[in-house]
Amino acid sequence: MDRPLFETLKTDRLSLRPWRAGDAAALHRLLNDWEVIRMLAVVPFPYSRELADEWVASSARALDEGTGYQLAITGTEGETEILVGNIGLRLNAAERSAELGYWVGRAYWGHGVASEAAARLSRWALANLDIDRIEADAATENGASIAVLRRIGFRHVGDRMKMSVAYGAERKVLRFEAKRADLFGDHGETAAPEPVKAGPSKIVLVAAVALIDADTRILLAQRPEGKSMAGLWEFPGGKVEAGETPEVALIRELNEELGIDVASNCLAPFAFASHGYEKFHLLMPLFLCRRWKGSPTPREGQRLAWVAPGKLAEYNMPEADRPLIPLLRDFL
Repeated sequence: MDRPLFETLKTDRLSLRPWRAGDAAALHRLLNDWEVIRMLAVVPFPYSRELADEWVASSARALDEGTGYQLAITGTEGETEILVGNIGLRLNAAERSAELGYWVGRAYWGHGVASEAAARLSRWALANLDIDRIEADAATENGASIAVLRRIGFRHVGDRMKMSVAYGAERKVLRFEAKRADLFGDHGETAAPEPVKAGPSKIVLVAAVALIDADTRILLAQRPEGKSMAGLWEFPGGKVEAGETPEVALIRELNEELGIDVASNCLAPFAFASHGYEKFHLLMPLFLCRRWKGSPTPREGQRLAWVAPGKLAEYNMPEADRPLIPLLRDFL
């Protein structure tokens, strides 16, 4: 899978952008403050200008290599950009996780900057990076950071001792974690109109299709940022609305999401998934389709990938979709 190119992230008030060489002086002025540094684990005090230069350079390298995303938090005063702080993620590919860290200059405390930036970056990361969870630490006395993490959806999962460079000793920190369900909710099909009741759990009917091209590759779509379970790859499709058959629902969804036209006689029933989520039970018939009009084009901000059957297992998919992978691989 190709790593998506990073583009500056925006919020209502802030920009999260890559560090630039010209930022080093402002970074040094903002961070060389004991009240800021004493809450951070890996920053020494005093903080020298040379370290600021090194930080900017190393952040650029990590971004180029895809191993980390250290970003300047900036705002504006009139037409002038101002540096507010830093926010970043260090990736752990082996564990499919990322470590979140951030700091805000003392002049900008109490304005919701950290919450706004951390929520934006965390949701972007789970929607666009090949990770399953984000972790973060907060010193026990750092009530503001603890409140930020809880406010944006992180869960307290334990405590540990962590070395503080500034103090030269270990300090107790609280460990937090967030997964897709914490930030985006369930699989995203809970809003289906008039779900069929079945005992204590409602059944949600979703239709999906494996579009197969001339090279016997299958089209997967990645759920975009802003949707529940963003970042997971799935077979195109969607909820079956009231009064629709699965075939009619698929024809509608494929036109809305991908801009292609499919005839009902080109949809061949193949298999189905039946999976229990926390709040509902998903029933998903999967169809095969080799003929359509038009070229699949992402219309909802999703990424698309044509994948060989033997490579499907390399893509992070919802739990309900995973049992369908070996069936498709063996059939094709």
